[in-house]
Amino acid sequence: MSSAYYETGFARAMAEGLDNATAAASMADALLDGKPAGRATGIERLTAFWSSAFVREVPTQAWAQESLRLALARYLAQDEVAVPGLVAHLASQAPEALRWAARHAGLVRRPDSPRWREVEVLAASQPHEFAEFVQVFNVFRQAREERVAEVERVRAPLAGLTPLELLAYASLYAFEHIVPAQLEETAEGIERDTSLQVRWDAIDGVLAWKLATCDARDFQLDDAIIGRSLRAHLAPFLLPSSQEPPRRDLYAVFSALVGAQVELDEFDSRSADAFSYDDSICFVLRGSTLEIEEVDAEANRHWRLGEEKRLRLHGYWLYRGMHALVESPELLARVAPANLEANLQALAKAMAAWLCLQEVYGIEARVDTGSAAQVDVFNALMSIELMTAFYIEDFIRPFRDALQHSGHPWLALGTLAMSGFAQGENRLPLTWSEKAAKIARIMPWTATRDRPQGHPRAAEAILDFWTSDWEAMAASLRAGETDKCPRLQELPILKLGHHLFQLPWMQAMQDNRVAVINNLRRLGARRAQAREETRRIEQRLGDLFAGRGFKVLVGHALPVAPDPDAQVEEIDLLCARDGCLLVLELKSTFVRRSQKEAWFHRTSTLRKAGLQLRRKVAAVRRALVFDDALRSALGLDADDGPPEVTGWIVDTSIECDHQRFNGFLKVSLEEVLIALRDERRWLNDPDGLFGPSGGRKGAESRDGGCTVVDSLYPEGFSAGRFIGAVESGAVWADSAGSSRLASAQ
Repeated sequence: MSSAYYETGFARAMAEGLDNATAAASMADALLDGKPAGRATGIERLTAFWSSAFVREVPTQAWAQESLRLALARYLAQDEVAVPGLVAHLASQAPEALRWAARHAGLVRRPDSPRWREVEVLAASQPHEFAEFVQVFNVFRQAREERVAEVERVRAPLAGLTPLELLAYASLYAFEHIVPAQLEETAEGIERDTSLQVRWDAIDGVLAWKLATCDARDFQLDDAIIGRSLRAHLAPFLLPSSQEPPRRDLYAVFSALVGAQVELDEFDSRSADAFSYDDSICFVLRGSTLEIEEVDAEANRHWRLGEEKRLRLHGYWLYRGMHALVESPELLARVAPANLEANLQALAKAMAAWLCLQEVYGIEARVDTGSAAQVDVFNALMSIELMTAFYIEDFIRPFRDALQHSGHPWLALGTLAMSGFAQGENRLPLTWSEKAAKIARIMPWTATRDRPQGHPRAAEAILDFWTSDWEAMAASLRAGETDKCPRLQELPILKLGHHLFQLPWMQAMQDNRVAVINNLRRLGARRAQAREETRRIEQRLGDLFAGRGFKVLVGHALPVAPDPDAQVEEIDLLCARDGCLLVLELKSTFVRRSQKEAWFHRTSTLRKAGLQLRRKVAAVRRALVFDDALRSALGLDADDGPPEVTGWIVDTSIECDHQRFNGFLKVSLEEVLIALRDERRWLNDPDGLFGPSGGRKGAESRDGGCTVVDSLYPEGFSAGRFIGAVESGAVWADSAGSSRLASAQ
């Protein structure tokens, strides 16, 4: 495509009275929003925009605008297109903006990029502006290359192992380093400790390397091959009677590799990615070393508070799940009397995740996963939680008891394995079966009145829903398609050939609610049902507002400009009551784990949402002047004057919570939901289930018509009080009215 689209748009903006800088920023916004839409590729749009004549005429001060900087970062982040002279021009006109874009393009991890080489040469021609900047990059480059080289050196002796054999060493490592540490953190051994997550991620990285480099024959497994591999690489550590000596040399190498991978991953996340995407800190060169200085304590605090909110939301949904389970006699009747308490906990967690999926993510009872049959989502959740309960009861607890007695993880694992053999069960630190056997185990969990024995096709759909095909994943990794690859915890059943493997140490401790959300929202983002789910989010939230007395319009279309030929856009939700009108822009994505992911969310989805909401709020204000039907539908009387209009970005993610985009507040959908339902008490752990404090004093409540002590609306609900509760962060306050979270909003 040519530059005509951006040139014409720039000229039109100037003709409408915008200044040069604002007109250029509007075209940068168009580029970032993927315009022009159609057959043009992202690379073609980048080429057209940066080849436009007005880019060279933008005044220096204009480069302080985020949209132009983000557009420049996007150009520097790719290697396919070079616009001659662009970097040199910006180096002279807007050196600070060029440095910002080079950072946020992630070039510190791509030192061989031709875009970086264009910046690097500036150290000689403009040393005052770029010499130290380039030196900082070189320090990062050397440090990362050292860590990459160490990983490659350490893993060389493991090159001949198969993925299965590496899984055996990963399981030994987990039971030595991860499980005991997790058991010390919490008696239940379920809540993940952040400091241990880095080891999980390192094992993920080691296994991904193996899949990307292994032979296709490594997936052609049968019982004899599995037996030989585990007799050589697993059994000798656990069973003193084994004929083979334990390969302590390979285990030592594996342990060293995990350590080296942790070092590399930590460098990438805490140094390289922090340099690129964490604007709360800066890196300062002191001689030949880099030191971190905090420049925005508030942003850093927001990130930490986001983590605390996420933990409290986990508790909220579990309380909801327990209450829903108590009110479901039919579901309670399905609980087997054996291991009753563990199974009840599993069902409560499944119900908690199911309520969250329905109310926050718009998931229906059955979803299409691409296989022959749809999967029943609640049964899939119940199945994975019952598997987790099984591994806790039959693996983790006996291992803990044996470890306390023996004092060494190998002896404890050996005791566990021998007890399993005596019962005819596999109690090794990794388990496997053929698909038919696994379906037979899951079938009872799909039982209905009509089919009390369960349904094999339903069980197979559940199994497929949670299964990662490692042969297909290996092909994706070799093709460089890493974004399509699931993390271990997202699809915890591993298919190698005709066998399905599970890792008891991981299955017992992972967060299945996050796993299912990311299964559907990250890995399944392009599912045909995703658009319908977004519409259901709007409708279900609209129903909650209507239940609170709001007049609600869902997906109401309005022209976004006074021009009769103007584009029409849908307003996700319009909610009116008590002279207040809420204009809501809803966004639904997945659960993020890093500041890098959060930065991309902030600068893409949320930035765009702010621009959309600005247009839509203006459109709503115009329409209220002349559109009698709209005022009537919203219950607004013209004699009462214009309503007080409030626009919010309502997002399923917690990142960037209570920040503003184009002047509009971003809040989590869960916060809005909790405020509408007036259920702050369940955020405050009233029964003391999740900590030693015994709950937050005064947060207890009695249902069944009694007054709730911890109400957000002690003087009654109104639109103004609801808006005030959300905007002040009162949802996150404890019952006494004080809150570190609320005060930091």
